[in-house]
Amino acid sequence: MTAHEIDYRIYGEEMQYVEIELDPQEGVIAEAGSFMMMDDGIKMETIFGDGSQKDSGFLGKILGAGKRILTGESLFMTAFYNNLVGKRNVSFASPYPGKIVPIDLTEFGGKFICQKDAFLCAAKGVSVGIEFSKKLGRGLFGGEGFIMQKLEGDGMAFVHAGGTMAKKELQAGETLKVDTGCIVGFTQSVDYDIEFVGGIKNTIFGGEGLFFAKLQGPGTVYIQSLPFSRLAGRVLASAPRSGGKNKGEGSILGGIGDLLDGDNSF
Repeated sequence: MTAHEIDYRIYGEEMQYVEIELDPQEGVIAEAGSFMMMDDGIKMETIFGDGSQKDSGFLGKILGAGKRILTGESLFMTAFYNNLVGKRNVSFASPYPGKIVPIDLTEFGGKFICQKDAFLCAAKGVSVGIEFSKKLGRGLFGGEGFIMQKLEGDGMAFVHAGGTMAKKELQAGETLKVDTGCIVGFTQSVDYDIEFVGGIKNTIFGGEGLFFAKLQGPGTVYIQSLPFSRLAGRVLASAPRSGGKNKGEGSILGGIGDLLDGDNSF
């Protein structure tokens, strides 16, 4: 497996996008809906699966598309090719505030495991597959189910982390406990399991869930401060209730407080 050698540049701070520079005949694959802009002369093609050599032939393409259904992603991916002479640029945007993380698969033994919704784009030739959990507890209570995504190959891939991203280099036997939703991804050498929080008060009143994710080195782990599920939960909690009235934020007076503080929406 030989992926295309692409150059890139990441722009922005809180709402980032990555610009991929394609030489003639080079290509990049991306999640449907992540496209931002491209130079004239780049050909866009909708494909089944990831378009890697592993999915060659009709049956391979069907299996590749089936993998994407299992991970909860779209049935299709989009490929962008530079078929002209000279360099061309195509850009992809992050879906919500956070950081775009470049992953050089050659530095991680050709494989990186990530959340189902973390993948953004990758060099043509990188395989986007599925990683089944071999541990029952992790599958049932780990927050990501039995299935995560795996990126395989020898090229560049880009994943998205919500909020601020932390990169941890774990030594052999070193353990890190993380909220299950805060994991972006980790290298294949990291052992991933779950651990019960413990304690009656922690379980009932802690507000942090019943389980930690337990990551044990050696290997590299990427952690995000703002999982999309947490962001969505806060948005839903602040959404207008029935009747179109907003939640009275910052005031014990509720609707009367809205009138006093200038929030006059109905």
